Amino acid sequence: MAIDAAREAGPSLRGARLRLSALFWRRPWLKATGLLAPPVLAFMLVYIAALVVLFVSAFWSVDAFTGRLVHVWSLDNFKKVFSTTDPTYLRIAGRTVGIAAAVTITDALVAFPFAYYMARIAPPRTRTLLFVLVLLPLWSSYLVRIYAWRTILSGGGPLNWSLNELGLPNAQLAYTNWAMWIVFSYVWLPFMVLPVYAALERIPTSYLDASRDLGARGLRTLRSVILPLALPGIVAGSIFTFSLTLGDYITPLLVGGTSSSFIGNVVYDYIGVNANIPFAAAFATVPVLIMGVYLLAARRLGAFEAL
Repeated sequence: MAIDAAREAGPSLRGARLRLSALFWRRPWLKATGLLAPPVLAFMLVYIAALVVLFVSAFWSVDAFTGRLVHVWSLDNFKKVFSTTDPTYLRIAGRTVGIAAAVTITDALVAFPFAYYMARIAPPRTRTLLFVLVLLPLWSSYLVRIYAWRTILSGGGPLNWSLNELGLPNAQLAYTNWAMWIVFSYVWLPFMVLPVYAALERIPTSYLDASRDLGARGLRTLRSVILPLALPGIVAGSIFTFSLTLGDYITPLLVGGTSSSFIGNVVYDYIGVNANIPFAAAFATVPVLIMGVYLLAARRLGAFEAL
């Protein structure tokens, strides 16, 4: 009986598999949905749900006597963040955004000629060597690079020693915003070089030849042909440099001074030391909103196609 039942079930299972295969073949979107549904669902549960909890908890408060969360909705935390009578947190947010923008502009100015040489001029062996040099810092620990720069910029470090040997005074860069700008620009530079290189490499040589045939000089070709086509790669690299600087709190802690706190440092302090998670959540929404606006602008400039 069992053998007969298995023989009868065999064709029906084969038929079901054939019908399912035909369904996927006639509707490719259904197959794509089945493949993407599990990771998208996991993303929604882990990342989006965490952001929702973060945003909701920003409207709560902490009891000053018991230290417990009070689930009463209010805008007090956001009023404290955006207060103009005590603009401490506005200054911290402005410092964070300002240094992130300065790092992004610096990396773009440094990465563009370097990436252009790699993509359009360097022979294959030199290009490979330059790729290794760009990626080599990423092989070491982030903290190792930060402490190396902390040593370089310190009072008795190699920088001041070199200046003193030339008869110049100390640079006085240690534990300043200038030090954070230098360190951030160095640490995130590879994340700008690679997207810009990819954008420059995709520019057809015929476009440059056509510009030259029409009488355009080098600067005109750069301004009218190369920069517009490389702009999506520059914006794509800026997403990395801007967002990574915006969310960092280790470099300001190790390299910056007492007046160099970033948004991340304040969030860390209010979660750990001050135990005020609702205010930390309210302040953490600031970089989230900034990056949301930044990503929308980057999308309009075609940056996602260059990633």
